[in-house]
Parts: sequence; structure tokens; C-alpha cells
Amino acid sequence: MKITTKRIYESATTNDGTRILVDRLWPRGVKKENARIDFWAKELAPSNELRKWFQHDHEKWEEFRRRYWAELDAQPSDAMTELKDNVKAGRVTFVFGSKEEDLNNARALKEYLGANNNGK
Repeated sequence: MKITTKRIYESATTNDGTRILVDRLWPRGVKKENARIDFWAKELAPSNELRKWFQHDHEKWEEFRRRYWAELDAQPSDAMTELKDNVKAGRVTFVFGSKEEDLNNARALKEYLGANNNGK
């Protein structure tokens, strides 16, 4: 898998490949025309309830990941098919808005694809 993660507030580069926003909400202060997003996978983002429960609390990370993966398993969607197609096609960057650069839904989604070989 050729997936990287990056905050939307960082500049886009040619090395990003296909830029996929993996947040349910559009990040504050970012104009859509400046974001260089190729695909917005909001259907694949954690539910509002899960996102609010987690609040990037490091102690909740493992449980967040487990719950998020269960949401992904339970939600067959065209968005997942499109995401997998993008990953198969080449380098992708999961773009997110969180200040938390390590434990976030972009990382959890990347790990989900790797663990389930869904990205290959």
C-alpha cells in the first residue's frame, strides 16, 4: 500500500498522489478550491457519535479503532469501493483536519486497509 497521511493545513505536493479527505466535516478555515482534494470520503469517516466520544484521547485509541473498524465493516458502500480503487491505482494521501497528527481517523483507516488487505 502506498498510503501516507497529512494534515489539510500542510501544503499539497506532487508526491501526495491522490488526495483523499477522510473527515466527515470540512476542515475549518480551508477553502475547497485551495485544498486540492481529489475525493472526499466523508461516508467512511467515523460517525459523529464516535468522533465526539473519542476526542483524540490517547487512552481511548484502541477502543476507538475497534469501534471505527466495526463501523467500516458494517457499512458496505460505494465510497469504500472508490477508496480501494484509488489505493490500487497508486500513491494516495489521506488528508485530515485534526491537530492530533498521530492518533486520528486517517491513521485508523490506513491500518484498517492494511489489516484487511482491502487496499491491495
